[in-house]
Amino acid sequence: MKLQQAKRSQVKLRLGLSGASGFGKTYSALLLAYGITEDWSKIAIIDTENNSASLYSHLGEYNVLTLEEPFSPERYIEAIKACEGYSQEVIIIDSITHEWSGKGGCLQIHESLGGRFQDWSKVSPRHQAFLDAILQSSCHIITTVRRKIDYSLDMNSNGRTRVIKHGTKEITREGFEYELTANFELINDKHLAKASKDRTGLFMDKPEFVINAATGKKLIQWCNMGTSLEMVKKEIEQCSNVEGLRHIYSKYKTYQKQIHPMILQRKVELDALNGQLVDKNEIIENKSNKSHGTDSQ
Repeated sequence: MKLQQAKRSQVKLRLGLSGASGFGKTYSALLLAYGITEDWSKIAIIDTENNSASLYSHLGEYNVLTLEEPFSPERYIEAIKACEGYSQEVIIIDSITHEWSGKGGCLQIHESLGGRFQDWSKVSPRHQAFLDAILQSSCHIITTVRRKIDYSLDMNSNGRTRVIKHGTKEITREGFEYELTANFELINDKHLAKASKDRTGLFMDKPEFVINAATGKKLIQWCNMGTSLEMVKKEIEQCSNVEGLRHIYSKYKTYQKQIHPMILQRKVELDALNGQLVDKNEIIENKSNKSHGTDSQ
């Protein structure tokens, strides 16, 4: 076991977008994802909303994985793993509501087992595995959730029952937003949003705003804030292959302008070093061949 200093750049964003139908969850999620990665080809969207993700293909060449019923936790996990396997940087799950209340989702699974309280002991671990796949993913993840109006029954002083409206409620298991870096609620069809949870401190208690690519850029800058330029320089100097240099360049988006010349210089050094190794191996191979030739005579 070894203690290491925590680095914010090691954190992957876990973002939530919730709102009623037509409030722009999918569109906002795509703009948010592009702000994070600035590369449409590195964005994958798991679409459970009847191919609605493809409606915005004019934005850029992002990737779509269509997920149809049954919407079991295991099928969502399989979809997440598939996106990770294609080296995506941001995964949008649009939406997670079906995992909870859709056909083949947790509520239906619970009902099929008998609908008793004790039957949750079989369903809850499956739902938790789905949450773990999100939390432990190597990608930044954005989830969208449907909202519905929440009501309760109350009794007034005359003994009459009345319906009380409590606003809107996310259609997923209660407590999901506590797992997120930030959770944004879309409050109307003008795409206005507010933060209901925000670990970054960038959006909480601020006026409503429209989510766009700049929102994603702020969030990825927050992620990288804990890493100094000097630390990035040192990482470049210690890098031993070109693929590693590409990874460093894409990882530290905040410093890309500053580190671009350093990346190119290190690539030149590595190319030269690899050339020397090739020459040295050729010399060794030639000597070996000559030696074998002498022995055979």
